[in-house]
Amino acid sequence: MESVFLAVALPFLAVVALPPLHRVLGDRVGYVGAAVAVASFGLVASRLGTTGSGAVAWVPSMDVALRLRVDAWALLFALLASGIGVLVFAYAARYMHGKPSLGRFYAALSAFMGSILGVAFASDLVALFLFWELTSVCSFVLIGYHTEDAESRYSARMAMIITVGGGLCLLVALLLLSVASGPALGARTFDLAAMLANEGTIRAMRAALSDSGLFVPVLVLVAVAAGAKSAQVPLHFWLPNAMVAPTPVSAFLHSATMVKVGVYVLGRVRPLFLGEAWTLLVATVGLATMTVGAVLAVTANDIKELLAYSTASHLGLMVAGFGFRTHYGAEAGVFHLFNHALFKAALFLVAGVVAHEVGTRRLDDLGGLYRDLPITAAIAGVTVLSMAGVPPFGGFYSKELLFKAAWETGLAEGGLYWLYPAVAVGASVFTVLYSLRFLSAFLGERPATVEDVARPPVALVAPPALLAALTLVTSVAPGLAIEAVVGDAAAVTAVEAVDVTAKIPTEPSGPALMSLAALVVGAAAYPSVDRVRNGIARFEAGSTLARPTNLYDWLLDEVEWASDRLDATVHGGPLRTHVTWVLATTCALVLLGFLSTGVAVPPTGPLAPTAMILVLAVAAVAAVAVAAAPSHVAGVLTLGILGFMVAVFYVLASGPDLALTQLVVETLLLVVFLLVIEELPAYYAELRVRVAARDAALSVLVGATAFVAVLVAAPDQGLSETAEWYVNNAVEEGGGTNVVNVVLTDFRAFDTLGEAAVILLAAASVLVLLAMRDRGETG
Repeated sequence: MESVFLAVALPFLAVVALPPLHRVLGDRVGYVGAAVAVASFGLVASRLGTTGSGAVAWVPSMDVALRLRVDAWALLFALLASGIGVLVFAYAARYMHGKPSLGRFYAALSAFMGSILGVAFASDLVALFLFWELTSVCSFVLIGYHTEDAESRYSARMAMIITVGGGLCLLVALLLLSVASGPALGARTFDLAAMLANEGTIRAMRAALSDSGLFVPVLVLVAVAAGAKSAQVPLHFWLPNAMVAPTPVSAFLHSATMVKVGVYVLGRVRPLFLGEAWTLLVATVGLATMTVGAVLAVTANDIKELLAYSTASHLGLMVAGFGFRTHYGAEAGVFHLFNHALFKAALFLVAGVVAHEVGTRRLDDLGGLYRDLPITAAIAGVTVLSMAGVPPFGGFYSKELLFKAAWETGLAEGGLYWLYPAVAVGASVFTVLYSLRFLSAFLGERPATVEDVARPPVALVAPPALLAALTLVTSVAPGLAIEAVVGDAAAVTAVEAVDVTAKIPTEPSGPALMSLAALVVGAAAYPSVDRVRNGIARFEAGSTLARPTNLYDWLLDEVEWASDRLDATVHGGPLRTHVTWVLATTCALVLLGFLSTGVAVPPTGPLAPTAMILVLAVAAVAAVAVAAAPSHVAGVLTLGILGFMVAVFYVLASGPDLALTQLVVETLLLVVFLLVIEELPAYYAELRVRVAARDAALSVLVGATAFVAVLVAAPDQGLSETAEWYVNNAVEEGGGTNVVNVVLTDFRAFDTLGEAAVILLAAASVLVLLAMRDRGETG
């Protein structure tokens, strides 16, 4: 497992090294990033065909550890992340030539790759959440690369809000899973691998979730988190806006890795939640996203925007695949994740080549590029046909598996379940349409607006060419990928035996007719694509639901308005208002925490001695007198009575050291108050009854909260193991019978010395300031 830990750690180590290396190597630092990715890829590849786990203790008392687990599903995802990472770093070294802040850019890109590898291998819920959120943070930095551009900042914030909001849902779901693991596994744990270890643990976890009524809430929370990360309807709108990022970022984050994190987690937890509720939620959302993404891709005129909507559509395909209960669903989800990473990353890089050499990404201004960019056109041809699901290209095989899953579900369930294959075919028709539209940039006649197009450098063409070659290999010999990792990965996400096959159907069947219908109707509709686009545009313009960005903007405006109002209420008044809100909120949270966790308040001990009660009564009277004092002098003197009563209480409670400290502090405070009191008005302002009543209620609330907190937090009558050690060794080791004094002056003497040094430094600073007060700035 050392190799896996090292594969995850290397990109994070590179984060530190890349910025200073950029000052030395310039643009070539991208190749250093590529070398790091190669190393991670090699380390991950060395684990192919193996399983295992390892852990590094993090918080042993809470069973939190950096646990990593290797299986085929994790290896497939990690190989895609690191392998495509190699090509993206190499591509960026040329594409980002002369761009600013490249040290920061490559550091963020490397941290992102490490985070994805962490998600792939994490088997601890806490580690999984941290790596998950790290991908959001890195994505925010990379999308907002053009910091001076308002659109870039807007898009980065949108991606951050949506994905981090989904991350909060994931956090709640993971905590609930940990709670359910207590009755299911015998002890509460954060070990996801233990929850999914075998059929027995999975059944126990399902039973624990169902018995506690948490099954559906956790399922919904996981689905929302995955949907936010993987741009599922209705949270899909952040992905097209994220295309303001540089093309290497789009290729890496938004086609091959980050947007697939949600899909990856769905595949990971699929055995735990698989059932009717899972299918109704996940398959329905997936097919809806597949359709909406494909329809919007047809309307897009920017090739990166087209690819972004296309990515959302294909992510919907994967999600829908995992949503079906048949084994074809797991096979479709895993195999299409592999195929999509190859052809979509290549297409994003092709879009970058077109923008770099032609100067525009508008499809209406492009055409006939095969004459000037023949190799790029060939790359686009192979990968677009795979994206469209044309046989015998790789995308066809995985889409055929989805059709089989939808068809089998319709046959098994009947009724409305036949909508699944119908919707899948409809979405695929639009997939063919936008694929042909993308290809139109390279076919036909070149528009007059396109001037001479330069040949792209090899550094820009080689990475997508390699991806296209892998797409071609998968198309010609899909069994290689299936045997290497896809088949085993599908088995991890399935609850029954899988047999991933990739064949062109030779006999009529339901799924075969679905494929044929999608291709024929899509190709036949292409001559009318402009009318289709106009119809979709009219519907989009007339429906708020079709433009979720507007709804997002409205919600954000409302949140900002509410924030301003809250800020004016909480922070807009005098100091008393600030303190009131802080204390009231703190008390409310503390008491709510006690109530939600069901903490029992232990019974109090015997009644205190009479002397103590009298002293406390005097202190209470003094406290009331402070509030009612007519002047500052009277208030300070009365406050002194309160402090000295507390010191007497310590004496009666056998705490002479605390009493001495209290006396010193109280005396100093009294002197300080009397010294500064001359700078204040002689009398308090007129007391308002409403304010006084509010302050009195708040005081009671604070006192009650502190009282309850002390009762709950106070140790029981027995001594802890640590306390017993101090009691038993105070005389022998420290030479004193006062355990507190021995602890302060002997066992933790260096801590005490440090604290005393801080106090001395503070006192010296005060003395210096006082001494310089009368000298002026030139003294």
